[in-house]
Amino acid sequence: MATMGLTLPWEAKISSEERQRGLRVVETENSAGGFSLAASEAHLEDLRIATACQAGQLQGYERLYSLHGRRMKSVARNLLGTANDAEDAVQETFLKIQRGIGTFRGQSSFVTWTFRVLINTCYDVRRSRMRKKEVTNEGTEESPVPEQRAPGSHPALKLALERALAKLTDHQREVFLLYEVEGFRHAEIAEILRITETASKNTLFQAKKNLRTMLEPPRSQPAEAR
Repeated sequence: MATMGLTLPWEAKISSEERQRGLRVVETENSAGGFSLAASEAHLEDLRIATACQAGQLQGYERLYSLHGRRMKSVARNLLGTANDAEDAVQETFLKIQRGIGTFRGQSSFVTWTFRVLINTCYDVRRSRMRKKEVTNEGTEESPVPEQRAPGSHPALKLALERALAKLTDHQREVFLLYEVEGFRHAEIAEILRITETASKNTLFQAKKNLRTMLEPPRSQPAEAR
């Protein structure tokens, strides 16, 4: 199984202490006042971008890309595995947003709606990959995919986590990446993936549990009594 090319902040080591804290990579909590102010400003900016895009103004799409393009590429790369596929997925997402802007009703934030379109686009890319793979492998023996060595400050750790993440279900991997890597809150993940907040929390819990099981070093067997 090929690695995913995970784009994680590897300056933060995932040690046994961090595993006890729940593998939290991105911290999103803030003081109540600061968080409320930031949320209010983000909401107003979201409305301005949505209004501009609905009016067909190029500046709205440029602003959306300026603020969220890097995060969109990170999500797409973590789900698809390569920078090229991520670039294509983000470009396709913006085309879909432009074509389907009339379907946005404001029931969620515009940014959340944008990431939902992105996730669905990544689904389409993966389905297309599977179809091409099936056609290519018809009548031939499947060749093993060489695994690439993960770059970064801690290559062995990164490679181990990438392999473990690849063994999660698609749903567990998506929730884990959106929450732990990209810093989305459960309420946002629920809107993006069209699930409940409780389901998001439960899925994250199960994903972490599975990762801990796969990443924990095997315990040494006690020496037999003589």
